[in-house]
Amino acid sequence: MSNTVETGAADFSSGRLRFSVSLVKQGKKQFYTLTMPSEVLARTCKVTTRREDPSKGFQRNLDPKRAQEIADYIDTGTGTIPNSIVLSAQEAAQLKVVGKGKTLEFTDTPDAFLVLDGQHRVFGFSLASTSLRVPVVIYNGLSRTEEVRLFIDINTKQRPVPPQLLLDIKMLAETENETEEVLRSVFDYFEGEDDSALLGFMSPSEAARNKITRVTFNQAVKPLLTLFPGKEAYDIYRILNAYITALSAEVSKKSTLPVLAKPVVFRAFMGFFRPVAQRMVDRFGSNYSAANFQSVVEPVFANMQIKKLEKPGTSWAALRDYLEVRLVSKLTL
Repeated sequence: MSNTVETGAADFSSGRLRFSVSLVKQGKKQFYTLTMPSEVLARTCKVTTRREDPSKGFQRNLDPKRAQEIADYIDTGTGTIPNSIVLSAQEAAQLKVVGKGKTLEFTDTPDAFLVLDGQHRVFGFSLASTSLRVPVVIYNGLSRTEEVRLFIDINTKQRPVPPQLLLDIKMLAETENETEEVLRSVFDYFEGEDDSALLGFMSPSEAARNKITRVTFNQAVKPLLTLFPGKEAYDIYRILNAYITALSAEVSKKSTLPVLAKPVVFRAFMGFFRPVAQRMVDRFGSNYSAANFQSVVEPVFANMQIKKLEKPGTSWAALRDYLEVRLVSKLTL
């Protein structure tokens, strides 16, 4: 009686498993490509982290939250993960090629494979209740040095998609939540409106020097959205633009550099908006004009050393606190 299980069989409980494979050669290396049920991956793969094995471990520590998000995504019924899991066969797998090179056979054991890429996906598979057929790449006969070098190559040569691009295309994927939709619309107004105080300083899909990306913009503006209950995106833009116009007028008295587009300065100015807006409303009610905002911020910039903005350092919170102290110190009754 055979002690192996062919690909596609329902019973994976025997000691040896078999899967149809293709051999791929790239340069001096070769590997096998196949698909494998997610539950088989979950029970036959391991990772070694620096914390677990300081002498030989090289993987990142697993993030349970990230793995659970993957599991939830799979269990929605619409989740699909086409990226290949990259594995290195270990001695415990007793990997064999049979069937004229078309079939891979290995032992069903928790130490069969070391994960080189995709550890959170594998962990997520173990948490999911849904079974998926997963693309897999298997290297065989690698030394630990070769495994580490391959891990480094995978994680340095393959650049991730920039977060600003992901935010920019979320609308196309129809995956924006309400907050993201508002932030995108306000950003787009700042990028495209003729009266925008930040016209020419916005970069929607890529990082650029002296430009405000969607990531920076969202981090700075999201905490302010609670100040605008029920307001449309254009109304939020109009108020914030008046405020930034006022700041720009004061900054231009001292410097010709585009300091407003520095991420640290922009985030500090947005953090400074709340106390300025409170004073503006106390004086002028709901007349959110640039002139009214400027009457509040003008004393803050009087006698300020412009190097605070031209060379702000790395802490936007420290710069915001500095501005707030100056605002209080200029208070007159």
